[in-house]
Amino acid sequence: MAKTPEELAKERYDRIMAAINLQEPDRLPLAGVGGDIVPAYYGISQHEFCYDYDKAVKAVEKFIKDFPCDWPFAASISGLDGRVFCMAFADTPDIAFNTTFITGPMHDVLGDKYYRYPGREISADASPQFIGGVFMDPSEYDQLIENPVKFIAETILPRACRNLATPKQMMATMVKFGIEITRFGALMGQIGAISAQLGYPSIGIGGAYAPLDIIGDFLRGPENTLLDIRRYPDKVKKACEAMVEPIVNYGLEAKKYGINLIFIPLHLNEYLSPKLYNEFYWPGLKEVILRLVNEGMKVFVFFEGRHDAHLETILELPKGWGVAYFEKTDIIKATKLLKGHTCIMGGIPISLVVGGTPEKIHEHIKNLAEQVKPGGGFILAPSVGTAPKDTPLENIAALYEAVEKYA
Repeated sequence: MAKTPEELAKERYDRIMAAINLQEPDRLPLAGVGGDIVPAYYGISQHEFCYDYDKAVKAVEKFIKDFPCDWPFAASISGLDGRVFCMAFADTPDIAFNTTFITGPMHDVLGDKYYRYPGREISADASPQFIGGVFMDPSEYDQLIENPVKFIAETILPRACRNLATPKQMMATMVKFGIEITRFGALMGQIGAISAQLGYPSIGIGGAYAPLDIIGDFLRGPENTLLDIRRYPDKVKKACEAMVEPIVNYGLEAKKYGINLIFIPLHLNEYLSPKLYNEFYWPGLKEVILRLVNEGMKVFVFFEGRHDAHLETILELPKGWGVAYFEKTDIIKATKLLKGHTCIMGGIPISLVVGGTPEKIHEHIKNLAEQVKPGGGFILAPSVGTAPKDTPLENIAALYEAVEKYA
């Protein structure tokens, strides 16, 4: 007999939670893909997916129905990373929580220079782009250190957002911004209801950030940040230390919504030598993770790029701290080192999903499952959750088929 949506959701939830808690589930859970393939499969443009919420909901519904997995978080509707806004509102964490992602309509309201959205700064069929920018002078590190929330809210955002440039503009913009946050919240409620009807579990995800990435992504740009750690090392360290508290403050807001999983994407990690990583990047990131874990949270870190040189530092975290999602890191090497300590996620190269065949996907998952399944603590996932629009549909279908057969 076919399982009810409630039965399916419980089965998938138990499977994912077992892996996160370093237990061996009935089979390896699979996190699915999302990105450009979702609107393409429904037959709408990126512009429509970002701005027409009714069409976007239908696109997500069709995709997660036709291409099942255990955890379809990558196929949902979100936006581009807005942690600088979380920092600006860190003293009012209920607002900060709702600015983790900046959608297309929010981008329009803010007039920000951090992002490019389809049908606005780029073509209607292009993917949304985060481009960052340089909005802080190195002479301003002392202001950042003294009060990072005040400095970002009152100095950085008026520079980075055209519609926050004057007090009068700011008042009108914040009202409109609040309206868009409410609209987006309602949209996510729709997605949650549809997901439940299709047998997917509700696993809420909050947000936090590595302090040095706040500087690199939103304040100084990555190139300047890499220069700053050599030119102004003490100031960079103090700035990172000063940002830990507000980052943790808005991260913990998720608990009020029953969410205990906090997502942190890393950006500058692979650009730093082990020495520089341990001196400038890891201390702030580690402190954020430990503070969240001590409050009963699990942390979900996306180790972007190659993190092989820094794997040993993860062992400094307490056993069962959360999920390490790897992009280009040697997954077998990571598994051998972290098995029984950290839930590992990844293992399926996105290049295989995009350029391989169903047969190659089946072979890869079979071989990988044989190596990582014993003992549990592993979630299968494409190395990047976003798939381009020309990804072969038969390859996406093959992911779940192979997992059910071999994992």
